[in-house]
Amino acid sequence: MPISRRGLLAGLPLLLAGCASTYNEQQNYAALPDEEFPLRRVPLDKINPELRRQQVAFAGAYEAGTVVVDTPAKRAYYVLGGGQAIRYGVGVGRAGMALSGNAYVGRKAEWPSWTPTLNMQRREERYRKLAGGLPGGPNNPLGARAIYLYRGGNDTHFRIHGTNQPESIGHAMSSGCIRMMNHDVIDLYNRIQVGAKVVVLQA
Repeated sequence: MPISRRGLLAGLPLLLAGCASTYNEQQNYAALPDEEFPLRRVPLDKINPELRRQQVAFAGAYEAGTVVVDTPAKRAYYVLGGGQAIRYGVGVGRAGMALSGNAYVGRKAEWPSWTPTLNMQRREERYRKLAGGLPGGPNNPLGARAIYLYRGGNDTHFRIHGTNQPESIGHAMSSGCIRMMNHDVIDLYNRIQVGAKVVVLQA
């Protein structure tokens, strides 16, 4: 059935909105050649649409600048205020190994080094071999950025960090930390301030 000129004009804003949305998502995951360790473009078809970074309506009673991690839903929100937030897909710690409640950003690092905790070193031989630390880079499990969570002036040893395993996003992993796609953790890192509140919600 042919489309009338009136019908075409009526539907044009929706069509353009869809194109703009796709364009924005493509920009969100474009190549980042200026990084210390350049990142390739992430094809959108490799990312579940529900896990892609986007601005959404948000009704939670949190101050702008707060990060809220919804562990059961595998989502994190950077609160913008005005009923809006940036939503990210995340991977979280499996039950019993995840942080719960309030914390704050104690420090941030780009392409951070990683040292297994003493508990990890006690549990597994492979971690004892890394007692001196693993330098930042493409093979580092903290990925492109790390946001270190503190309570009462003390490091909780939980982090919000990037990952070189994007397929893990949306799942519960053995680590208790909160992992994001490298492109997304860079975006959050650029928004969040040291001292900002982080709320981790459990089931």
